[in-house]
Parts: sequence; C-alpha cells; structure tokens
Amino acid sequence: MHQGAESRHRKRLGKSILSSLFILLGIIIAPSLILGSEAKQEEVNVLLVSIDTIRPDRISCYSTKYLKTPHIDALAAKGMVFDRAFAHTPITLPSHVNILLGITPLSHGVHDNSKFKVKEDFLTLAEYLKEKGYSTGAFIGAFPLDSRFGLSQGFDVYDESYPSRSPTVLSYPERDAGQVIQAALGWLEKQNSKWFLFVHIWDPHAPYSPPQPFNEKFKDDLYSGEVAYVDSELGKLFDYLENKELMKKTLIVFTGDHGESLGEHGELTHSYFAYNSTLWVPLIIEGPGIESGRVDEDVCHTDIFPTICDILAVEKPPILQGASLLPLMKGKKIGKRAIYFESLDAFYNLGGAPLRGFIEDKKKFFDSPLPEFYDLENDFNEEKNFVQKVKLERYKKRLKDLMEELSSAQKGESFQKVDRETQEKLRSLGYISSLVSNFKENYGVEDDLKTLLPLQQKLNRAITEYDEGKGDESIRLLKEVIEKKKDLASAYLVLRRIYKAQGQLEKALTTLEEGYENNPKNYDIVSAYGILLVEKGEFDKGIEVLQNGLALIDFDPELFNYLGFAYWKKGEEQKALENYRKALELDDRLAIVYSNLGALYFSNFVRTEKRQDHAQSMDYFKKAIECDPQLALAYKGLGVCYKVAGRVDAAVSVWEKASELSPEDDFLALSLGKAYLEIGNKTQALKYFERYLSLAEHSISPQERQKIEAYIQKCKQK
Repeated sequence: MHQGAESRHRKRLGKSILSSLFILLGIIIAPSLILGSEAKQEEVNVLLVSIDTIRPDRISCYSTKYLKTPHIDALAAKGMVFDRAFAHTPITLPSHVNILLGITPLSHGVHDNSKFKVKEDFLTLAEYLKEKGYSTGAFIGAFPLDSRFGLSQGFDVYDESYPSRSPTVLSYPERDAGQVIQAALGWLEKQNSKWFLFVHIWDPHAPYSPPQPFNEKFKDDLYSGEVAYVDSELGKLFDYLENKELMKKTLIVFTGDHGESLGEHGELTHSYFAYNSTLWVPLIIEGPGIESGRVDEDVCHTDIFPTICDILAVEKPPILQGASLLPLMKGKKIGKRAIYFESLDAFYNLGGAPLRGFIEDKKKFFDSPLPEFYDLENDFNEEKNFVQKVKLERYKKRLKDLMEELSSAQKGESFQKVDRETQEKLRSLGYISSLVSNFKENYGVEDDLKTLLPLQQKLNRAITEYDEGKGDESIRLLKEVIEKKKDLASAYLVLRRIYKAQGQLEKALTTLEEGYENNPKNYDIVSAYGILLVEKGEFDKGIEVLQNGLALIDFDPELFNYLGFAYWKKGEEQKALENYRKALELDDRLAIVYSNLGALYFSNFVRTEKRQDHAQSMDYFKKAIECDPQLALAYKGLGVCYKVAGRVDAAVSVWEKASELSPEDDFLALSLGKAYLEIGNKTQALKYFERYLSLAEHSISPQERQKIEAYIQKCKQK
C-alpha cells in the first residue's frame, strides 16, 4: 500500500495557491448547482470505478445480447447513462491519465503504457479533491497503473498489492476483482469523513480466465464470463454502500478505460486501431440530485473531471479540456466540439505510422497514410469508409487546429512548471525522439496500420500459440515477423520471453542483442537487453546497456534495481546501495529491491560478522515479504538469516512458505532436508532430500549425490 508522502504534497502546494488565485481574480465562477436534499455538498463522497477493457455491449443496460449484469444495471436504473462515451486512447495508462487529469495526451504527454510518467506538476483529480477536504484512496488491479507511472499523486493510499511477477509468461502482474474490492472495502471501513475512492478492475483484459462458476457458464465466451464475474463482485461494493446508508450521499462514476475488438476490423484485442470497438466505453453517473435517464450526445473521458466538479459545486481548474456533462444531464445542450483520439502503441512498438483523429457531429475522421471517414449516426460499427466523398484537406486542417489547441502548454502553465524543452516536447506530441527507434519524418502507405495488420495478427497468433502450448510454432511465427520488419520491437520482446521461459537464455540474449542493434532507442528493448545481461552475469556490458536505458527513461525502478544488483556482484557496494535507494525513491513498495538489499547486508554480515548487518538483512527481507507475500526469494533469504542465528524452527517455517511458492527450487529442498534432520523430524527430512535428488539429479556431482544418499539412509534409520 503506497502511502502519499507529505513532502510531495508540500512540493505541489503551489497548485492549490494558483487555483485559489484564479478564484480570487474571478477567472472561475463556481457553478450554481444545488445538490438534492438527500445530501449536502460537504457530505458527498465520490466513487470512481474503472473497468479495464470493457465493451458497453457486454453490459446489459447497453445490450442484452450476451449476458445480464444486474448490479451495474441497478446503478444505471437510478442514474444517467451515456450511450456515446468515448476514450481518447485505446490503452490503459493514457486513458486513466485522461480521466484523472481531465486533459488529453496532447497536453499531458502520456501516449502509451510503461514509457511515460505523469509529471508531478500536473494536477490530478485526487489532489484537487484532497484540497477540498477529501480522504483519497485508490485500489489498483494491475501493473499498467503502477505508482511508478505517476498516477498515485494526491492519494493518501494507493494500493497496488498485486504480485511482483506475472502468473504467465506473456501477461501483466494482476489481482482479481474480488481482491481489489475487498481491499477497497477495508479502506472504506476506516473512513469517518468525506472520501474519494478510485477502484480499478482489470479482469476483462486478456487472457480471459474467469473463476468458477463463470468459466463454466460462459465456456464459449470467456470474455463475457469475465464481465459477469466483475458485475458480481461490484455488487458487494454497491451493497456495502447501501447497507451503510452511504449510497444516498455518494456520487458514483462508472466507466471503462477502453474496449476490446474481439476480432472486429481484424484486431483481436486493443491498442492497435481506434475503431469504436476499442474507443467506445460505458459511462454511468449516479448520485444525489441526479435523475435517471439516457444521453445520446458524444462525450468523452476528459469530461469526467469537470462534471464531478460541477456536481459537487466546486470551481473547475482552468487547465481542464473536457466539458461538464451536467447540462446534458439536465436535458440541455453543450457547445459544439470535437473529441480528439489517438492510437500510438503501434507507433512506439511496431514501427507503424501514428494514428490520430477526431469525432464531431457524429462523424469520425482518422488521419493516417490511408485516411478513413465514417458516419457514426448511421454506421456506428464503421463498416463503410466515406473518405473518398469528403474534402480531406478540410478534416486534416480541423485535426491540425484541434491538436494545436489541445497541445498548448499555455493552457496549463498555471498548473505545470515546465521548461522550454518540455514545452517543445508537449507541442510535438510527446517524447518521440527518445523513445522511437526509427522515427520517420513522413509515413507512407506501407506504414499504415491497415497495411501492417497481417504482421500484427501474426504477432498475436504467436502469443496465442504459446498460450496453447505450441511453443515451437510460436517461435517460428515470431521469427517470420522479425525477418519482415526489423523495427517491430514487440516481436523481439515476446520471443525473448518465450526463450527465457524455456530456459534458453542464450537464445533469449541473442534475440535481444539483435533487437538492440535494430532498435537502439526503443526503451523496452534496451531495458530488457540490459536486464538479461545482468541476469546472465555479464555485469559490465549490462551496466553499459542499462545506462543507455536511463538516458531514454529515468523513472523505471527496475533499471536501478538491476544496476544495483550488477554493482553489488562487481563488489562496488556503495554504487549498489545508491541504485537500490533510487529504485525505492521511485517505488517504495518494490519488494524485489528490499529482498536484494537483504542479500547485500547478509553478505556483509558473512564478511564482517557485525550484528547490525544481520539485523538489517532480516529487516529488509521482512519488508520485502510485507510488500509482496508471494515473493519466494524473500522467504528464502529470511530463512537463511534465521538459520545462521540458530533459529532453526523459524527457518523451517519461512522455507516451507518459500518452497510452497517455488516448489522447483532445489536449494530450498536441500535446506529443508538438513533443517528437519537437525530438529529430529526424519520423515520431513527424507521427503525433502528425495525431492532434492529429483530436482538436481542432472546437475550434482557424484560426491554430492553420495552425501545426500547418506542423509537419506540416516533418515530411514529408526
């Protein structure tokens, strides 16, 4: 659980002062909304629920074709349902930044997962409500919203207690909806004043694997099964609010970050194209003074922040780029406007052309080497491209003007402290030169995402083949993709992960070496290559490559962690400590760093026999376990500390946990065998010695085998 640091709030105090200054000067006029009589303004809580990868047509208040979602439907029946809400980006991190900052990527500069970080000088919804006296808590479902990417700003608690490692080779670390909601309810129980709660649920994201009974009930449509499971868990959250009589004084905003293509337009999942299958999202707003109804106007994610402000009757920060939806909720109109969208994941990771566009007057324009134009009033599924029948230059100019308007750093200068270089980066739509390995001044038809679709489909098919146990076929497909397009970074990264999972580290390293040669400025390639070099023991080369990675992105704690490990192995302890500390400055819940620090101090203890080093080592291993109770390495190290201190029973206890988490670890099997034999439990000792022989039979010497067999004979003696 990430606790918001007071020092960071003090650093951003200027935001509050500037906001107050605008108010005093009369630049902002607070809305005259009077909340319903059921709740006074100062008592209204705010609940923001975001379901990752959710299609509105899988929610039965939007469509009854696939399943029933009774708990979400009950919310919709009491509130306002927006039938045409759109994301600005079909990918997790940028979409949530759009929601929580109320501005588009053209202003905040976050265009993709993992490569970008929200600058501290931007004002978040959590910070703004905290200034208004709210307690703030966030409960996160998966790694793309990790605090290292900057969205924890303003939250008293930012709970990201998912595992340190992914459950499968090609997926993100995540926790399920039930775990997220249980943690959120625990936080709510402790609140005794108004609160803002952000709940992020990851489950509908691929791979689709709902728990029982949903996996059986929806065995032919596991995606819908994920949604049904999420609805059932949301019912627990809504029931809690109802039972505690909080529902009548809580403003609830329910939405999704983006949709899922499920094969439409040739896209299996999301983040590639920007059709409505991935840009259309649910939006339901329910709370005090809000009457039930439906709105058919085009709305978007950046509208959420100003709408919350208006409903709470607080002034809106001037940087916001969305429009308050309150007039629409009262049956009125809002001014004509264009909704900007972009999809740049393929631009950053596949070497494709950038894809941008806008929605206006129920028309949708895509700007790319092969542009597209759709009449959403009559063709919401975008099946008929009318681009040949419109004046293309008119729409290109409209998009150019819109982008210039939204990119203007001047709009947010009161809430951003940016230098000239950063402003230029914002105006040029992000940090392109440092992140894209083969950025072009001009893109042609060959770079259009529709042209590259067969390669993207082959990449996705390779992932599917691997998930289905067809590793050789997956590797063959990935090699074909790389041969066809050398700057397709994702193909190298997926191939590396498969080789690594198979234990073929040399092939994984060769793959990344080739990727590094062809994509020297792609951060994902550079960082993965540097990390694998360190894991292989090539510390000098690893340090060199990781330093190159830091020149591209300096906010990834993983790089500092691996630099720390490499320096430690080289005997440069001070540099190791410096890098470990930098990692923890960026993410003070990164369990692996605490575990590595535990190992460093234990090695010091072995050398110096200083008690304080032993105590420090134990403290770090315990901290690692606190941050991630599933990190076997930390239990393993803590057990060694206990054993050296003569606390054999304690060592056995934590090693048992480690062995449960990592049953293939032969060190643990041998250590447990010896420890159980030492305390006289021959039955357990025999079990672990036999397990050790099974695990290590191809790697131990004849002499070692004789020792273990002698232990086994001793265990069998009565």
